[in-house]
Amino acid sequence: MNKYLRQLFTAVVALFVILGLSSTIIMAVRANALNNDPRNARSLYHQLGAYRGAILASDGTVMAKSEPVNDAFKYLRTYSNGPLYAPVTGFFSINQTADRGLEASRSMLLNGEADSLIWQRAKAMLTGTTNQGASIETSIDPKLQQVAYDQLGTRDGAAVAIEVNTGRILAMVSTPSYDPNKLATHDTKAASQAYNELSAGQNSPLINRATSQLYPPGSTFKTIVASAALETGEYQTDTKIPAGSSYTLPGTATQLPNDEHQADGINGQISLQEAVAWSSNTAFAQLGVKLGASKVSDMATKLGFGSTITIDGTESTGTPMTATASTFPSDPTDDKLALASIGQGDTTATPLQMAMVAQAIANNGKLMQPTLVDRVRAADLTVLSQTKPQTMANAFNKDSADKLTTMMESVVTEANPQLAIDGIKVAAKTGTAQIGIDNSAIDGWVIGFAPADDPQIAVAVLVHNTDVYGSLAAGPIMRAMMQEALQQ
Repeated sequence: MNKYLRQLFTAVVALFVILGLSSTIIMAVRANALNNDPRNARSLYHQLGAYRGAILASDGTVMAKSEPVNDAFKYLRTYSNGPLYAPVTGFFSINQTADRGLEASRSMLLNGEADSLIWQRAKAMLTGTTNQGASIETSIDPKLQQVAYDQLGTRDGAAVAIEVNTGRILAMVSTPSYDPNKLATHDTKAASQAYNELSAGQNSPLINRATSQLYPPGSTFKTIVASAALETGEYQTDTKIPAGSSYTLPGTATQLPNDEHQADGINGQISLQEAVAWSSNTAFAQLGVKLGASKVSDMATKLGFGSTITIDGTESTGTPMTATASTFPSDPTDDKLALASIGQGDTTATPLQMAMVAQAIANNGKLMQPTLVDRVRAADLTVLSQTKPQTMANAFNKDSADKLTTMMESVVTEANPQLAIDGIKVAAKTGTAQIGIDNSAIDGWVIGFAPADDPQIAVAVLVHNTDVYGSLAAGPIMRAMMQEALQQ
């Protein structure tokens, strides 16, 4: 009899152990996956039935909020001027998990479930009131965002503006955009149809072109090659480097020409400053080969290439908002290095990345961590967290930054006077990247900052698949953004 009791006792203990393990796996290990599973109706009702905090622009403009409605879900997420702010907010949908923007990166705070809100939850439980999520105060300047959005219009492109000394993102626009309200509707059929339409194809407006799409940066990349040259100590703004009207890519019969005759130099030589001003392909292709892949790659890496960049959030607050890693080829042959050095070939970048390059030059070589959130407040207006500026890297020294600034000013004063702003010194670098079959189309770029003698704002603009130079496609957009930012 004792034998059977022992066996029964052992079996009961084993079952309790199995029950404990399975409960632990469900409640801890798989909790997030189960909560995020769209088939989990209880989780869906819980999330949609919670008062989700607002997302605000820097001046208090409401970009997203929850409004009471008379249905089973209690609250409806609404987006004011949805297409304008969609790249920032992302969307909160009845049948799609928030996977982009601040709705995803700050989801736990917005829905009130973050650990930092435990006392607010306890207070709501004790008082019988509705638990409210935290509000997210962003760095976005609504007027600047609107200018960039209006300027891009119906074109495929992106624009990013960064506060030079802090890394705060003042504007982040991606076009074509979409209306998050269509995904937030409680009509599940309509929400599904909207998502399927928006997500279809490679040109989906759900893609944030500022952070998640890679493009050849064209001649804007020459600022990185120039900074690598300056950091060797062997080059100054007036140092003569090989140029010429055409350059044969090493080991090939392929000829690389210039777009402007001023970029050819004189007797096959051109100063580094003139090479930047007139965007000499022949000069920078040869300079990249002369410096070697290691030096150019090292500088690109210091400026953020090769790594995914976290813009906002952590695993504890939701799904972090990140920018796709920009690329520079690894161990390229000299012909590919020559092309990579003028921002073609295997060199690709996001508009955010190139805005960060401009920001670092404007900030004496100090690359700042880009951020979107200034602070988070609980429903009682208590500040839960406040973002502080952080340095990502000291990419190059102040002397190099000053020389780069001088050279980028000459891009405006010598080659592109249409980018000038009365009474304000502007530093810029245009870019025209050839794309498509037989190089039949163009990605038009510009990066820059202003005022050049006291930098406040750094900007990058991309217009994809255009038919004019970057100075004409993207240049006016940058100029308009700078004017708006500096007149405030």
